Amino acid sequence: MITSKKLSLERLNEIKNFPITYDKDSPKLSAEQIARMKPAHPEYWKIEPVKVPISIKIDADVLAWYKSEGKGYQTKINKALRDVMMQSM
Repeated sequence: MITSKKLSLERLNEIKNFPITYDKDSPKLSAEQIARMKPAHPEYWKIEPVKVPISIKIDADVLAWYKSEGKGYQTKINKALRDVMMQSM
């Protein structure tokens, strides 16, 4: 079976809203304990969101500013949009 490493927005919301239950076998961890954790198989954690090509109109000055910041302006615009999306969740 082939599985995709890409997560949809619906799946991300489903994961975020899944209830967490702590018990003696799976206790709540401190921030320090979590910071020390590493995945057993790091290659499984390389998950990329699904990218969809679109056509969008952006104000010329906004686009010019992003382009003036150098290579990767589309990625920077996507990050700005993602930041706004995450703040509203």
